[in-house]
Amino acid sequence: MNFEPSQEHESIRVAVKALCDRFPESYWLERDADGEFPHEFYTAMGQAGWLGIAIPEQYGGAGLGVQEASVMMQTVAESGACLSGASAVHINIFGLLPVVVYGTEEQKRRMLPPIVDGRLKACFGVTEPDAGLNTTRLKTRAVRQGDKYVVHGQKVWISTAQVADKIMLLARTTAVEDLPSGRTSHGLTLFYTDLDRSKIDVRLIDKMGRKCVDSNELFIDGLEIPVEDRIGEEGKGFKYLLHGMNPERVLLAAEAVGVGRIALRKATGYAAERKVFDRPIGMNQAIQHPLARNWVELEAAQLLTAKAAWLYDNGRECGAEANAAKYYAAEAGFRACEQAILTHGGMGYSKEFHVERYLREIMIPRIAPVSRELILSHIAERVLGLPKSY
Repeated sequence: MNFEPSQEHESIRVAVKALCDRFPESYWLERDADGEFPHEFYTAMGQAGWLGIAIPEQYGGAGLGVQEASVMMQTVAESGACLSGASAVHINIFGLLPVVVYGTEEQKRRMLPPIVDGRLKACFGVTEPDAGLNTTRLKTRAVRQGDKYVVHGQKVWISTAQVADKIMLLARTTAVEDLPSGRTSHGLTLFYTDLDRSKIDVRLIDKMGRKCVDSNELFIDGLEIPVEDRIGEEGKGFKYLLHGMNPERVLLAAEAVGVGRIALRKATGYAAERKVFDRPIGMNQAIQHPLARNWVELEAAQLLTAKAAWLYDNGRECGAEANAAKYYAAEAGFRACEQAILTHGGMGYSKEFHVERYLREIMIPRIAPVSRELILSHIAERVLGLPKSY
């Protein structure tokens, strides 16, 4: 077992860090204030080829794995861009994997290159107000009419829909009541199509953090989707969607570790310099011990994330590990961000020092795309063999 970072991973880290250095924390503080999407950062990532890191080379990508994507996303977050920077490019890394795996050759050549080079932006339309985490109970309905589907329904917490050109949309093509008992995961179909704003009303949700990467409610009324924009077979969209869920959890875990590490770095730097009673506050064990504990937890989270990414890239079952990595990294990152504010004292509450922004943004991987409680239920049932509780 070799824990030394590979030369390729180190090269990715160095190159991505160099790009992120062009976007200092002052840039992200401005985006946090004005709410403007970080178009310059997104374009730079596309021009450098990072948006297609996990897309096959024949479609313009780098053809690398989730391990390499995790290194990239952790580096972005750790630069101080945090979830604002990571979420701006997050869907490019995992969102179109169902197209890579299940799309036709024509679809891959049409859909993937514009996302890889940053010409287009996409959003992910799955979550609904009444379904929550119970994806099999989605109500958005797509009815086939000849060579197209007509869609009506509602989505919520859809990131980047204000700026997106495309949407990966999951809709029900067979009503639940028409399915065999216990087969509610069937009858859902996946589409990747134009976000037609004449048929989709996009309403911004005002939220506590990550202001520059918008979150929205979508009201869909008569959206027409050509049959050629359907991914795979009708009714099997839930199965296709699962292919992107484990990578998403791994990437979020890597991002959470990155946020935790920049928070820890800021806290230790401040503790070494800040003097109270004629001595650095970092000499006090009440300051040292919590920060040391944060380091231990982030190291553990890093290892769990790396294991989950390795399992996925090697075709192994990784559901428990991906969920566990997302759970633990989010908690470790949160504790590091909280401690960074407490270490700064009153100045931690000031936006000038950035750590309050870290705390607001680290809440995202604690909540989305799946709650901590559902992850624990999943592990209890799938790993420990306990009876299902819901």
